Amino acid sequence: MKLILGIIFVLFAALIGQLAYLQIGYGSRFKAEVQKANSAVVSSQVPRGVMYDSKGRTLVGSKASNAITYTKSVSTTTADSYQISNSLSRYIRIKSEKPTDQQVVDYYLGNKANSDRELALVPKAIQKTQDEEKINQAVQDQVRQRNIQLTDRQKTAALIFNKISGAYTLSTIYLKNNGLTDKEIAEVGEHLADLPGVGIGTDWRRSYPNGSSIKSIIGSVSTEKTGLPSDDLQYYLTNGYSRNDRVGTSYLEKEYEPLLKGTKATSKVWAKTAGNIEQSKSVYSGQAGASLVLTLDAKYQKSVQKSLESIYAAAIASGAAHYSNGAYAVAMNPKTGAILAVAGISRDPSKNKTTRNALGVINQSFVMGSAVKGAMVAGGLINKVISPSSNVFPDTPVYLPGTPIKKSVYPVGTFGSLDAESALEVSSNIYMMHLAMKWVNAKYVPKQDIRMPDTAFDTIRHNFNMFGLGQKTGVDLPGEISGIQGRSFNEQGHILSGSVLDLSYGNYDAYTPIQMAQYVSTIANGGYRMQPYVVQSVGRTASNGKKIYIDYNKKPNVQLRVPWTKDELNIVRQGFWRVVHGTNSWGTAHKLKDVKPAISGKSGTAQTFYFDPNHPNRKNPPELVNATFVGYAPSNNAEIATAVVFPGLDPDLEGSYTLQMTRAMVQNYFKLHKKRN
Repeated sequence: MKLILGIIFVLFAALIGQLAYLQIGYGSRFKAEVQKANSAVVSSQVPRGVMYDSKGRTLVGSKASNAITYTKSVSTTTADSYQISNSLSRYIRIKSEKPTDQQVVDYYLGNKANSDRELALVPKAIQKTQDEEKINQAVQDQVRQRNIQLTDRQKTAALIFNKISGAYTLSTIYLKNNGLTDKEIAEVGEHLADLPGVGIGTDWRRSYPNGSSIKSIIGSVSTEKTGLPSDDLQYYLTNGYSRNDRVGTSYLEKEYEPLLKGTKATSKVWAKTAGNIEQSKSVYSGQAGASLVLTLDAKYQKSVQKSLESIYAAAIASGAAHYSNGAYAVAMNPKTGAILAVAGISRDPSKNKTTRNALGVINQSFVMGSAVKGAMVAGGLINKVISPSSNVFPDTPVYLPGTPIKKSVYPVGTFGSLDAESALEVSSNIYMMHLAMKWVNAKYVPKQDIRMPDTAFDTIRHNFNMFGLGQKTGVDLPGEISGIQGRSFNEQGHILSGSVLDLSYGNYDAYTPIQMAQYVSTIANGGYRMQPYVVQSVGRTASNGKKIYIDYNKKPNVQLRVPWTKDELNIVRQGFWRVVHGTNSWGTAHKLKDVKPAISGKSGTAQTFYFDPNHPNRKNPPELVNATFVGYAPSNNAEIATAVVFPGLDPDLEGSYTLQMTRAMVQNYFKLHKKRN
């Protein structure tokens, strides 16, 4: 007996010792685990960052609105969700949405009585399978066949039920955050005690005080309903986003998402043993998203878009743009790279429907024609193919076997020879082809096959790349393309010599309008290829919304310095001056001669054909031209550089639409600039 008592004593002593060990050694850990199981940190939205124009005008802000929220507890059941949904539907109505057929079925089955009744009606053969998936599917099919009709109040309840059912445990969601009336807020507030988990909070939505047309540059934000984009879902989830978070989906909103989103407010909630939320405490009040100051002037931006739409409408009305798919214009500060305005129009010729598409300037490319000849002449000078004192070529057409004569737009024999400046003034294709042949050491005899080295395309393209043509500019907007390169070799591996000549005068590779603006800016500023940018500063908006505290200012970035001499640069600049102000009757932009301050620039037309996506194999498609103009003003100390593209115009009716647009852009800019000064 004593032995048994001794053993019992030893066992009790060991148990007490183990309990003491666990209490002393692991007590804090167990306590933390209990607290972890009964508490959680939940987050809530903060205002998205504001965007301002270069003069401090609000382009896009975040407007506060009242919202009905719901925080799901640990023990919420389907019956609880059904009861809360029905109770809340007495006080609010959701009119902006309609429940789907599936949501109606789910709501109907949320009532246990309905669910039990439908389950009892499932055929015995299916019930005997004990396959829950098959049984549930049979129940839902039965309900669908009944074509249940809900009242307006039940439709609201069905939508609420769907949102509550899809919420994560201890997460806060919006049940209604649009069009909430004062009466609804008051009635919900009076009955919060009977609505477990329901609360009244604040939501934030994008607002556009200066009009929504700027959205084609700023971009869009997803809704709470659409949530995170499916193609980037994993990226956002790994960076702390919730599935129903709103994020930037395009353009600046997407490019600067990490700055604009801010830091969510967080609260810690504790749940009772039953799972209901007992207490909530704010942990962090959150930080509103960063504010962006753009390089755009809202007034100037509006004037450029309005001018483009007006002039393009005139082109359509005249029949010149019957097959055209749009028009684009961009203005840039050639000294810094700051984008001053960007406008675009996309058009479906088959429906004559137009939409604003400002970002077409970075994601649409076109064969630009003679507007690129400044880069060709500059390359010839820099590479010592020609020189400021020796740059004359005979103005004789190029004859290749099996192809039409390669010449300029003016009649053969108009000029005996041309120097570089005159070639730019009258836009001589012949000059550029002779320059290209000398540059790449081509072997040319009229009416015989021309012989060129396999590196000919690389030589000319490398030169164009130096000015930003044919490669991404690095502008701070998503979706920029590098353009389109034409084929260099045929199926047999032979270089396409005739196409090298086409490339030399801008009728082969395709470039974007933003590349054209960067190229002409490089000429305007003396040879510095500046990276274009739209965001000038990043900062914080004061709580009163009236002051911006700047944390970061963008510094102009020189991507490349063109290695030309002053005399070589002056040849190109003088040629651009004569394009507008010269006296030769074949000058291409004399209509801009009276604009003050004086403009220098280069026009271009490129042959193209209408592509009908509905009939891609159409024979003999209509022949069209892309009309372009690049320029800068004032000619002696440029403050603005412009690029205008009107693709797909009728060659007989192309008119002077690009020149009209350039005139409007320059005059409006200096009109606003004069007022500011």
